[in-house]
Amino acid sequence: MLTEVVDGIHKLVIKFPTGMGEVNCYLIEGKNGYTVIDTGTDSKEAKDGWREVLSSGILIEKVVLTHTHQDHIGLGKWFQQEVGVPVIVSYLGYEEMKKNRVSFSRDRLNKLIIKHGGLALPNKIEEDHSIYDFEPDGFFKNHQHIQLGEELYKAIWTPGHAPDHFCFYNENKKIMIIGDHVLDRISPVIGLWSGEEGNLLQDYLLSLKEVEKYPADIILPGHGDLIYDLPTKIHELNAKHEHRLQQVLQSLTVEGKTANQICNEVYGTVNIILSLSSFMATLTRLLYLESIGKVERMELDGIVSFKRKVV
Repeated sequence: MLTEVVDGIHKLVIKFPTGMGEVNCYLIEGKNGYTVIDTGTDSKEAKDGWREVLSSGILIEKVVLTHTHQDHIGLGKWFQQEVGVPVIVSYLGYEEMKKNRVSFSRDRLNKLIIKHGGLALPNKIEEDHSIYDFEPDGFFKNHQHIQLGEELYKAIWTPGHAPDHFCFYNENKKIMIIGDHVLDRISPVIGLWSGEEGNLLQDYLLSLKEVEKYPADIILPGHGDLIYDLPTKIHELNAKHEHRLQQVLQSLTVEGKTANQICNEVYGTVNIILSLSSFMATLTRLLYLESIGKVERMELDGIVSFKRKVV
């Protein structure tokens, strides 16, 4: 199950039945055991995957999280309380954990979706707040150097995909653990999962520029295959976003459309429950275009629509 991807770093693909279906976890060798990067969801399948690894006699020194989305933090509490391993998160991640312990996130998300022309999520979609209900054993902040295995890595804050997303950069070995900030075959979803509006696409595009400052030969992403040419991948991501932004602009009229209407035109008619990511991507692009003065919003009876700004 463990694959050595570079000297002293092993990749472990943990599978589970929801979301992306799997996540890349990385085990970095150290004198006192392995440092684990990310965990998988709180599911039987993910636990079984880890139990198989642990049964081989591997010693885990600590768990460090790139961000607090469920497929990355899901087994953090389990590692801490059942396996007996300390869990380290960013200070920003800890703030997200405290927010997510409260069961109001679905209400906020539904209000946002309805406000922008969609239908509320069904109650059968479960929320698991218990995975956030533990106190981390340590914290890190932006630009702090943190020990992973025997090497020091620089923590780089890269908001966009998640407000608390961090990458870890090893200058000596030119390695970057990049989490979900850049993926090999797909574009990371930029979504307002908290139910609160914000200019996340702008954050993401600025974060792409930030990681481009660090020369890296091996990129370890949270999903999919390793990346060996980060500048080219970033160029491709920027081009994809620019293409989608132009599609959204072309879909707009002077009369105005909701984010849900535009989503259906850009991606084809979608069921928002099944394709919430497409809706989120459309909405974050509209908010970005609004921030740079390309579109403006109108609101009628609590429903927001967007139109092209006439200059």
